[in-house]
Amino acid sequence: MSESWKEKLSCATHCRRCSLKLAPGDPRILSVYDHEPICMPCKGVEEKRADYEESSKNAIGQCLMDVELAYGDPGGYCYHHFYPFTC
Repeated sequence: MSESWKEKLSCATHCRRCSLKLAPGDPRILSVYDHEPICMPCKGVEEKRADYEESSKNAIGQCLMDVELAYGDPGGYCYHHFYPFTC
């Protein structure tokens, strides 16, 4: 994963799922399905999908291989699939 992931993803101006406008201070999170920034209501919908648990486990595994950083690293790409962040 390129070092520019944080700027590209964290400063997204809209939710990639529903197109909701996101201000810099609005929380957003990365989707475990397509790794795009989404709003918190869309994350709630994502978490209700039948395949969410399996997809989230796969996202963690792939992410750890891609970036070689610990899942719990608050500055890491993997962390932002499960914890909201702002621009």
